[in-house]
Formats: sequence, C-alpha cells, structure tokens
Amino acid sequence: MDIKRIIVTGSSGRAGRAVVHDLLAHGYYVAGVDLNPPSQDYLAMLAELPGDFDRLKADLTDLGQALEVLLGADAVVHLANVPAPGILPPGRTFQENTIMNYNIFSAAVDLGLKRVVWASSETTLGLPFDTPPRYAPVDEAHFPLPESSYALSKVVTEAMAEQFSRWSSISFVGLRLSNILGPSDYRTFPEAYWHDARLRKWNLWGYVDERDVAQACRLGLTADIATENFIVAAADTVMNRPSQDLMAEVFPGVPLAKDLTEFGTLLSIDKARKLLAYEPRHSWRDTLATTKE
Repeated sequence: MDIKRIIVTGSSGRAGRAVVHDLLAHGYYVAGVDLNPPSQDYLAMLAELPGDFDRLKADLTDLGQALEVLLGADAVVHLANVPAPGILPPGRTFQENTIMNYNIFSAAVDLGLKRVVWASSETTLGLPFDTPPRYAPVDEAHFPLPESSYALSKVVTEAMAEQFSRWSSISFVGLRLSNILGPSDYRTFPEAYWHDARLRKWNLWGYVDERDVAQACRLGLTADIATENFIVAAADTVMNRPSQDLMAEVFPGVPLAKDLTEFGTLLSIDKARKLLAYEPRHSWRDTLATTKE
C-alpha cells in the first residue's frame, strides 16, 4: 500500500508530537492538525528531519473542517480527543470524542483514504480495575468493560470504525493505548509508585513509552491487516517487583497466564506483536540504569 501523505490529528499533544517526529524521520510528508500550536523548539527539531511537515489548525467537531484537512491525504493518524476521564464533564467528554471521531471517520471514507489509525484506549478493557480483572494479562477478549464516559466514547468509536470499514474498503486500526509516559516520568517511579503496589493497580501497572506509541502508529499505517483493535503497552510494568507478586498482593485469586515472565506486562501485547510486528523498544529500566551511571 503506497502511503506518502499522512495527516496527524492532535499533533501538538504528547503522542502527536512523538508520532509526527517518527513519521518525518522515516521520510513521510506529514501535516499536523491541532488547535494548539507546537513550540518553536519542537518545530526547529522537526526541520532537521528528512520528511516534510505542514501545520493546520482545525476544529474537528466540525465536519466541514475535518473534510478540509483530510483532502489529498493518503492516510490519517487520528489522535485528537479529550485525552482522559476527568478533564471535562463526562457528558461533554463523550460528546466531543464521538463527534470528532465520527467526523474524521466519515471524512476518511468520503475522500477514499487508504488507512485510518486511531487512538482507542486501555480504559475499554475495564479500567480502573476497582473490580478485579477476570484474568491476567488482560487481552483483547476482555473488551468491552467501559467504566467511564471517556471509556464508553472509545467503545462506541470502535463500533463506528467497524461500520465505516464495512461501508468502505478502508482498514481502521484502533490502538488501545496504555498510559503514555517518557524518560522524564520514569525518574519519578521509585518515589511515586514503588512503595505501594495499590497506587497503580488501576491499569495493572501498565504504561507505554511515547516512542513506542509512534512505532505502533507507523506500523498500523502499513500492516497488511483488515480492521482490528490492539492493546499497545510496554513489555514490562512500572514496578520493580515481579508481576506475579503484584497480582498476588493486590488481586489474589485472579488466574494468571502460565507464560507470564518475571516483570512481564499485565496488558497483553501478543496480538500487536503478531499482526503489527510491534515490539516495545523502550523501558523505564533503560532510563534509570543510565541515570545511575
């Protein structure tokens, strides 16, 4: 599939900045769409990469503007949404996310784009885990268990993606992203989390490096797949304790996979590994090891 011109919505956000950087580094033409402008330092860094970058400003809750920014694109990486529960009132979060997602999906189909990659969420799997998961690592079969209006907006959008795909020849790749973090966050782990396993039980101690989010988005653009949804997480947890010990302390009695590695993720990435060729390349362990040196 020949994809050269990619629109990245939410390009000024944390995931968006990483995705734009990665795509430009791989030589793509990228147009970033956001209501908020990127910093001048970030733009200067992008200018040194081989791909070409343009900036567009648009309100994606307006269908006309969504159509305008996607015109002429080969594909879209759609990251623009209210990024988490609790930022806006629940009803507004649901409304804005589903409207934005409908508009981008509808515009992609009307304009005949070749691929849509979009940010779903780990919250669709049952987060926060105030009720223990049925088993661990949690995989795609644990869906859908939305516990917030934010999570419900993502569940509804996954259903929309299936129908837009059915109406067209476009593959919609949904990435159920874990908590997106980076090196500056990793240095806080010892004091922030390690003294109490309950503090991060809400997502089974999961995370994903922002650079691995970018990798997953790029792989989603070109993988030979139909419409699918994938959990995207790091290969480990945020904790310095074995995963089996964490589960025994906080979620005793929850069945565990026999092949769970010592510090292995409790958000299964087996499907992404198999179908996307996704393999996490970054861990907090690398950053803290470098810091100690």
